[in-house]
Order: sequence, then C-alpha cells, then structure tokens
Amino acid sequence: MVEWTEFERSTIQSIFEKMDYEDVGPAALCRCLVVYPWTQRYFGNFGNLYNAAAIMSNKMVAQHGITVLHGMDRAVKNMDNIKATYAELSVLHSEKLHVDPDNFKLLGDILTIVVAARMGTAFTAEVQAAFQKFLAIVISSLGRQYH
Repeated sequence: MVEWTEFERSTIQSIFEKMDYEDVGPAALCRCLVVYPWTQRYFGNFGNLYNAAAIMSNKMVAQHGITVLHGMDRAVKNMDNIKATYAELSVLHSEKLHVDPDNFKLLGDILTIVVAARMGTAFTAEVQAAFQKFLAIVISSLGRQYH
C-alpha cells in the first residue's frame, strides 16, 4: 500500500477537481499519438491518424482522451487501493487489447506536460512530485497484469 501525505492527497484531488477534462484529455492523447507515433497502432479503428492535424481533429481520439481522464477519477477516489481499483483495466489492456505497458508511462509523461502547461506557475516542484507519484502508482497498477 502507498503512503500518501495530506499534501499529496489534497494536491491530487485539487488537480483533478480543477481539471477541464474536455481540454486536457484530448490534448494529452493527441500529443502522445503525435510525439510517439508507434502508439497509434492501438487506435486503428479511429480513422485518419496520418498526420498531426488529422490526429488533433479526430473526434474519436478526443473522446478517448476524455475517457482516460475519467478513468483516472477512479484512482483519485480510491487512492489507498489503486492496484485493486485498476485490476480489471489491467487485464483488459494486457489480455484483450495487448497494449504495450510502456505506453502508459509515455502517456503519463505527456499528461504531466499538459497539466503543467495548464497550471502554469502553480505547478511547483512539490505539486509535480505529488502528481508524478500518483501517476507512477496508476501506471504500475495498469501494468500489474503484465508481470
């Protein structure tokens, strides 16, 4: 079990309470697909992903980015048991979708960049440390089935 300080808990909850999911989700997933084009292979049924403009305007990509962030709500609400919370998603991503678990880390890194850009100077080193810790646990939990 992960030990969370009160600062970490309140910081994570605050980030997600203030987050505009319809902005951050699509921005993060689109950026991930552009920066790491090999991640596009999991989205073959999403239509045109041939270039950055097509990815950025793809409604299915945008919707999935929002879905991913709403999926993270479950971790925010269950910070004391994220691994169990994501057990089914881990199985889905490993056994049915066959997603390379390294892609979770890539998306987490991109999400950090997008959140930092949106928060500006409020994204201090201490806030980033709490956010990175949270993402590390989420990523580990999603990759648990692979081990």
